[in-house]
This record gives sequence, structure tokens and C-alpha cells, in this order.
Amino acid sequence: MLAIALCLVMVSAFAVTSAVSAKPAESGQLKWSYQTGGKINVSPAVAGNVVYVGSTDGKLYAINAKDGTELWSYQTGSVVSATPVVAGNVVYVGCYDGNLYALNAATGDKLWSYHTAMYVLPPAVAGNVVYVETYSGGYFYALDAKTGNELWRYYTGQYAFSAPIVVNDVVYFGSGSGVYALNAATGDKLWFYYTGDNNGLWTYFDVAHGVVYVGTHEVLAISAEDGAKLWSSDTSVGWASPVVAGNVVYVGSGDGNFYALNAKDGAKLWSYPTGPVWGSQAPAVAGNVVYVGGDAGGLYALNAKTGDKLWSYPTGVIYRPPVVAGNVVYVGSTDGKLYALST
Repeated sequence: MLAIALCLVMVSAFAVTSAVSAKPAESGQLKWSYQTGGKINVSPAVAGNVVYVGSTDGKLYAINAKDGTELWSYQTGSVVSATPVVAGNVVYVGCYDGNLYALNAATGDKLWSYHTAMYVLPPAVAGNVVYVETYSGGYFYALDAKTGNELWRYYTGQYAFSAPIVVNDVVYFGSGSGVYALNAATGDKLWFYYTGDNNGLWTYFDVAHGVVYVGTHEVLAISAEDGAKLWSSDTSVGWASPVVAGNVVYVGSGDGNFYALNAKDGAKLWSYPTGPVWGSQAPAVAGNVVYVGGDAGGLYALNAKTGDKLWSYPTGVIYRPPVVAGNVVYVGSTDGKLYALST
């Protein structure tokens, strides 16, 4: 085992715990953690040497990726409800106050904000456009990334709890009872697939190989071109969020197992008992490792090919996907901490 010295440093009113070693850290070892003033229910975003993360204390934090010290924080009007997105020199983040904020990524200064009907879900940025949806209010928005001016909006009239994905000039998003595909430039509907989830599509989804993969009571594969159903799995995942890497779909489940499925036909490859991983608790895949957290608390690292457990690290409940950058995996937890762990 490596000798690890723990150094507790106070930054503003919050604590950074840093583990430092002269040798490369072993996998699953804590490099540092940062304590926010509330719970972290969103994923972090990493850009360069900065990690951005929001908290239920209403702040968006910019943290030094190397040592976990705070660079700046911005106080929004309410709980940070969406994973931040960094594009160029701007970080975009949505909140419970109904605002999408655009902040200078280096300083945290506010550039603009756009007010919607209800709390804002994670945005997507493509070119000079920010695409964003709200939990209720029934609208999907396209905004000018530089000014925040509305370019167009599309009315679904339904609840939503997913994040948009833009691929080949098409924006895909879930709302209410299914998945929409819109022309990214005009907002015109290209197709809609009814999943039967009348109370809202409560999962994130992925687009790969010309296929939209979405988790409902099962995993569905839908043609990205025309919305035709290609296959559905016989795995009852219970509204979980799939992620595709290579020819494998990785997805959690309400039954307490985490699954790897063949992306071509949905056949089960392996499973591992992580405890419930559902809703927007999507995994992250980097190299030959799958990182996943869920309702049971803790982050698991699994062999992507076999499902064997490589290591785990204790945390609170993890509601959103971890992020891997370089040799570090970053993840937020309901204990209010942002963790940086060696991969």
C-alpha cells in the first residue's frame, strides 16, 4: 500500500480534504474531496484544470481539479438542478428558480440568464445554440449561446426529466410519454416515439450507431433516423439510463443489478449486484472500466468486459453519472462532497 498523508485545508467556509503521495495513486484511492454547503444531486463537468459542480445550497462551484481548492462560486436563486455544461469560455447551468445561467467559466461572472416556467434540466450546447428543457411547463427551448435570446421553442405539454442530445443536426430529448427528434435549426418535429410513460420519461438516454437507446420499464433501441423500434430487452430495468460504449449498452436497474447488454440485439452479457441504479443514475465508461453509483451509496468500478468488481469507494447516494477525466473520476454525492478518485 502506498503511504498517504491527509491534509485538511479550509477554503472559505468549506473543507477540502486532499490525499497526496509521491507515487502514482492506486485505483480507487481518494485524491481529494470538497465539501459544499448542501447536497450534490448533479454530475460535475470538467474543463481543463477546473471541475464545475452545483449544490442544493444554490451555488455553482469552480474547483481546482488538481488539489480540490475552490477557485470561485456563484450564488444562484435556488437549488442547482442541472449538471453544468462548459462550452468555450462559458459554463451553463440550470436551477430550481427556473433560470438557465450563463457564467464566465474563468471568473464566475454572470453573462446572461433566461427564465423558463419551472426548474431547468441539463442543457446541451451545439455550435452557437443552447438546447434546454424544463421539468414542467411543457416547452423545449433553443437559445442563442452568446446572448440567451430565444431562437425557437417547441411545445410538448408534458413533464420531462431528461437531457437533450444533439447528433447530426437533430436534437433528441425525452418528454412525458416518449422521445422526440426535432430539427436542431428550426425546431420542426421529425418523429416521436411513444414509450408509454405517461407520468414522464424519468431517464437519460444515449445515441450511438444511428440508434437511440432509452430506458423505460425495459431498454429500447430506436432508429435515430425515423423513430422505428429496433429491439427491446427482456431485462426489466425500471426506468434506468443507458450508456453505450462500443457495442455494449450499460444500464442500471430497479431490481438491484447493473447490466451489460449487446447493443445490436439487447442480449444480456453480464450483470453485477450494485443495488438499485435507476432514473438518471447513468454510468460512465472509460477504457475497460465502468463507473457507477446508485441508491445504495458508493461508487463501483467494474470490468467493462466481464462485470467483475475492480474496486469501490464509500460515498452517499449518487444521483447523477460520474465523470472521468485523465486518470481521475469525479463524482458528487448527497453527503455534499465532490470526490476525486484515482482511476
